[in-house]
Amino acid sequence: MGRPRGFDEADVVQSAAKLFATRTYDGTSVDDLVSHLGVHRNSLYKTFGSKRGLYLAALKWSLEHEVAGLVERVTAAGGHTEKAHGVLADAVTGTALDLVLLAAVERAPVDAEVAQLVGEAFTALDSAVGDADRAADNRNATASPVAATALLIGLRTRARSGTTDEGIIRAGVGLAQRLGQP
Repeated sequence: MGRPRGFDEADVVQSAAKLFATRTYDGTSVDDLVSHLGVHRNSLYKTFGSKRGLYLAALKWSLEHEVAGLVERVTAAGGHTEKAHGVLADAVTGTALDLVLLAAVERAPVDAEVAQLVGEAFTALDSAVGDADRAADNRNATASPVAATALLIGLRTRARSGTTDEGIIRAGVGLAQRLGQP
């Protein structure tokens, strides 16, 4: 019988998600993972099969916990400008979208499974924005929720780059108003 596992797999996946969200897939070596996660290289390979296996588990964790939570909050905020503004401000300044953003630009073009997961996340965000528009009985609800999702993602990308100018704030307020006013 083998030795019992000396680490909590869920904790390792969550920590790996945070690491990949700050350093990217290509910017994170197996040595970085071993050092940061406190897991032996052999245990990492035995549990996840490869760096990619851990990355996929981390991306799925991020989608199930961070992005899904954002989707729920956007849907629930529909029809309430203050709530929508708070949710979107958190999405723009917080880290919930970071791993999916990096996955979209770095891994999705070269990995079909990552592309599918990213596409599903963006579709869920589009649906939440559409639901929020309908809940607000928004006269502009016929406008594409994809455009609103793209604005949200663009705002997060700009904020992540250190840009926090007045334009980001105005755009975020406009998006919140779209989701919260008839």
